[in-house]
Amino acid sequence: MKKMILLTVFAMTLPLLCAAEDWSNVSLVDTKCAAKVKADPDAHTRSCAMQCAKSGFGILTKDGQYLKLDENGNKEAMKLLEASDKKDHIRVNVSGELKGDTIQVKSVKM
Repeated sequence: MKKMILLTVFAMTLPLLCAAEDWSNVSLVDTKCAAKVKADPDAHTRSCAMQCAKSGFGILTKDGQYLKLDENGNKEAMKLLEASDKKDHIRVNVSGELKGDTIQVKSVKM
């Protein structure tokens, strides 16, 4: 009986463990400029990203896909940009769950 309970609990928590994803050392860009800077996201400046912040933020993955950040992620990204003194090469590590083309963000760190 104990084995059955443990297996049931494991089966119920496995999807939660597998759902989280991490994107490491990816470019943070604003949605407005994402297509324009896709070829060279490291050249996209911090000041431009902050000026276009109303469009929201996202990441360009290593395979060139643009994934938007959710509202929480947008707030965290803006805090990071405001605290940073980098001019360009804005790289972040994002943890969260991908739903469609939007990441439900758990954390964003530089």
